Amino acid sequence: MENELLWLIFALINFALLIVMYRLFGKAGLFVWIGMSTVLANIQVLKAVEMVGLVATLGNITYGTVFLATDILNENHGKKEAKKAVWMGFSSLLIMTIVMQVAIRFTPHADDFAQGALETIFELIPNIAIGSMLAYVVSQYLDVWIYGKLKQLLPSNKHLWIRNNGSTMISQFVDTLIFCSIAFYSEYEFDVWLSILFTTYVIKFVVSALDTPFLYIAKRMKPKLKENV
Repeated sequence: MENELLWLIFALINFALLIVMYRLFGKAGLFVWIGMSTVLANIQVLKAVEMVGLVATLGNITYGTVFLATDILNENHGKKEAKKAVWMGFSSLLIMTIVMQVAIRFTPHADDFAQGALETIFELIPNIAIGSMLAYVVSQYLDVWIYGKLKQLLPSNKHLWIRNNGSTMISQFVDTLIFCSIAFYSEYEFDVWLSILFTTYVIKFVVSALDTPFLYIAKRMKPKLKENV
């Protein structure tokens, strides 16, 4: 199967599973999804693939669902719950980083086969770890703030797509700029770095556009799990 088609299927699967979690567990399902997806995206980002002649990483799709989840929380449950989710996601990433730094330092058994792979995935690269965490906190808070402002200015349901795309596409650019600046600026020539920045944001832009129908679904959805709001 071509990477481009598989990428589209993968995006739809991610968004659909997020909606299922929300349908079954309400806002608690979104909290779990944000923590899980933040960790998964930082693992997936290590895998590079080629699509339409461009080099891209897989983490952008799963990471993009985090913005959708916080937008759903903001829309249906309020800014306070969205901010809480941001810190849950950050805490999940931080805890995963700390725990795995200890885990990979255990001396493996002679028959162990996983140590090398675990080191490849979880060995701490300071500039990438710092860039990832800082980009996450800043962009997510920005997304929540912009969404809230747009909701005040354009409260009608017919403007839901503006609130979603406006907040996500701006905050995703900030996320990309912060991460690429800290993680890659000193590693590449400026033109290469600029190409990475552009390609990464274009992919995130497409993911942001694809998530819009799923926000409309979530807006009309009544989760099965009753919550005390």
